[in-house]
Parts: sequence; C-alpha cells; structure tokens
Amino acid sequence: MSTDPVSDAKDPRTETRDNYRHSLLIPTRLSDIDVYQHVNNVQYYAYFDTLVNDYMIRFGGLDMVNDKIIGLLVESGCRFHQSLNYPETVEGWLRTVKLGNSSARHEIALFRQGEPHPAATGHFVHVFVERGVQKPVPIPAKIRTALEKLLVA
Repeated sequence: MSTDPVSDAKDPRTETRDNYRHSLLIPTRLSDIDVYQHVNNVQYYAYFDTLVNDYMIRFGGLDMVNDKIIGLLVESGCRFHQSLNYPETVEGWLRTVKLGNSSARHEIALFRQGEPHPAATGHFVHVFVERGVQKPVPIPAKIRTALEKLLVA
C-alpha cells in the first residue's frame, strides 16, 4: 500500500455531482484573487467552511453563538485540480462519509458551473465538544439527523 496521500486519494476524474448529497452556489469575490490572477488557495478552504457550516446551520439548527455544543475543525485537506477565477459562481457539493459518536468527516467538491469534474476536492473533520471545556461529546441529535441525510457509503 502506498503512503503517498496524493496517490491514495480518490481520483478526481471519477467524482461527479451525483456522488454528493447537497449543493450550495458560492460566488467568487474580487478579493479572492491573488497576484497570479486566480482564486488563492486559502479561499478554497473558506468555500469549504461556508458550505459545511451553511448546511449545519440551515438543516441541523446549529447556533454558533449560543449552542453549548460546538463542532471544532480538527483536520482538513484540499486537492487542487484546476484554477477558479473571478467572476464566476462555484458549485460547492457536500457529503458525509463517516459519522461517529462525536465526530463527522465531510467531503467536499468545488465545481465550475457546466464542468463535469471538480476544480477542487477536499475534506473536513469536525469533533463536537462542550463549549469552554473542549471535551468531546455526542453529536447533537438535530445535527446528527441532518448529517445522516448526507451520508454515503
């Protein structure tokens, strides 16, 4: 088995929108562009964050300010396949691939509109903790229910 994380990752050529469960349109902004005239790599993570948190807020009832249980990002990754630019609207697609007692692994794909394969693919791992204490706790029921709807084998 290879220890190279790039070769072990899913082949982006096989990823399509059908492999995901939820989408969100995300417009690029002029401020996303770097000196090379394309979306800077850090912005892809901002798009990931927008997609995942928008879903948990709208469908899982997450209240980032007042909830006693919060999801902390403990791992993330991104593979870049083609550049995104300004102005364009990115299609962010989301799925859950692992749902544990206190953690969830989300996989994300960013598509250019009209393109069959993603410009970038990545993942986020959230661990749910008690605010202030930072001790892992079970995923809140409403968020778990929402994430179960995104679950793929």
